[in-house]
Amino acid sequence: MNAVVAATRRTRGLELRKLAAFVRRDFLVAWSYRLSFVTGFLGLLGGALVFYFVGLMVDPASIPPVDGKPVSYLEFAVVGMALGGFLHLGLERVSAALRNEQLMGTLESLLSTPTAQVTVQIGSVLFDLIFIPVRMTILLTTLALAFGLGLQLDGVPQALVILIFFMPFVWGLGILAAAITLTFRHGAGVVGLAVAGLTLVSGLYFPVGLLPGWLTAAAEANPLAIAAESLRDALLGGADWSAIGPDILILTPLSLLSFLLGTAAFRVALRRERRLGTLGAY
Repeated sequence: MNAVVAATRRTRGLELRKLAAFVRRDFLVAWSYRLSFVTGFLGLLGGALVFYFVGLMVDPASIPPVDGKPVSYLEFAVVGMALGGFLHLGLERVSAALRNEQLMGTLESLLSTPTAQVTVQIGSVLFDLIFIPVRMTILLTTLALAFGLGLQLDGVPQALVILIFFMPFVWGLGILAAAITLTFRHGAGVVGLAVAGLTLVSGLYFPVGLLPGWLTAAAEANPLAIAAESLRDALLGGADWSAIGPDILILTPLSLLSFLLGTAAFRVALRRERRLGTLGAY
């Protein structure tokens, strides 16, 4: 029994070291294109500046209050930008990372190594998983100083917990996109269309109340809309744990379902490509 436990611990240790190797590789690749670090951040600032000027044309009365507190359109939209960054990570980076491995001819050799599939999936996006929150924190801090955003620091822990419970939902969509990429090479746009539909009724960039009644009802069951509203309650309204608890209870089964479906689809796609001998084809 002790030998089995020791072997399990060694295996876990090796997988963790592999994750560190993924992060180091992606950091070195990203750092070799230093200009993208600057232009990417400036692009986010530019997007926020657009929202600022759009907000000057928006009637403040049309923006729903958060926890009884009036908010500007920029405050409303910036939280949507932050959540949209996480959505981009889960949906595009997993499939894009595997697609790049295919194009470089390294996917088949990578998956042939004694490395767990989950290690490959997590390792492919772990650098972004670390970098994007840091970048968004810098963005929100910069905007708060420049435009006086009324962000509530006491709501940051609640916001982080919301993102943790929401991430499996996004991750499941990303793995599903990766499965479609393995099978159809350029077919992940199908998932993109589905996410575009979810985004439309999510209230990321405009209040859900502006939608037709039947779409407003659909937003109540949309995990993206639930997460966006909870994040605004935490970051703009300073909601406590009891206020976000019901939203987390709703997000948990939806996130679990998405993760399980995405993982199952990826395993089926991987077995199919290995059986056909087309794993490295692009």
